[in-house]
Amino acid sequence: DVAISRLHVVLCLDRAGIVGEDGPTHHGVFDLPSLRTVPNLTIASPMNEAELRRLMHTAVECQDGPFVIRYPRGNGVMPQWRCPLEAVEIGKGRLISEGKASANTKPDKAVLSLGPIGNTVQEAIALISDSGKDTPLPAHYDMRFLKPLDTGIMEEVARKYDHIITVEDGALNGGFGSAVLEWLADNGYAKRVTRLGIPDRFIEHGKPAELYNIVGLDAEGIIKAIS
Repeated sequence: DVAISRLHVVLCLDRAGIVGEDGPTHHGVFDLPSLRTVPNLTIASPMNEAELRRLMHTAVECQDGPFVIRYPRGNGVMPQWRCPLEAVEIGKGRLISEGKASANTKPDKAVLSLGPIGNTVQEAIALISDSGKDTPLPAHYDMRFLKPLDTGIMEEVARKYDHIITVEDGALNGGFGSAVLEWLADNGYAKRVTRLGIPDRFIEHGKPAELYNIVGLDAEGIIKAIS
């Protein structure tokens, strides 16, 4: 109803992604595939507390129409989270870290992440960098928005990189990685794409760290995908 009428409604989706010890019914992993098919919705997921503040400000003060913001349960990553309430351009992501060449190989991978799982991507990249091995590092983009996708970043990544890795704390079927694949196909790009996310099964009860390890969304799993 709010999408049909383009009503100015902000939907805050708490407990997004793997939640942990509340059983398989309580993981918030099906929202992205469900919502991205609805016209007129803006769907965003902040990487950290400062981004959440900016997106909330944008949704309330600077946007007409329904705006969805998803964020996880649990602790944050920024002890100093206060920041100016600045608007975020709708559908615009950001470059978190540039790719780095090795002695013999140029960067040929780009990681596109959505939401707080981007912090785990940064942890994985830092571990590779600190390993002392002469390994190329992928570029990392925080896409911020599932809908609309940042077409500028998509064009840049499709032109520059041979291998694209998408990382999302949500169901793989129909989610963020699927949206990236659809964009590449619709715009004539044939790229190798690796999608990391929640597989097509219900995730059991357990501590979040254990569950992220099981589904390959911890730093170790991401390192395997990007090395």
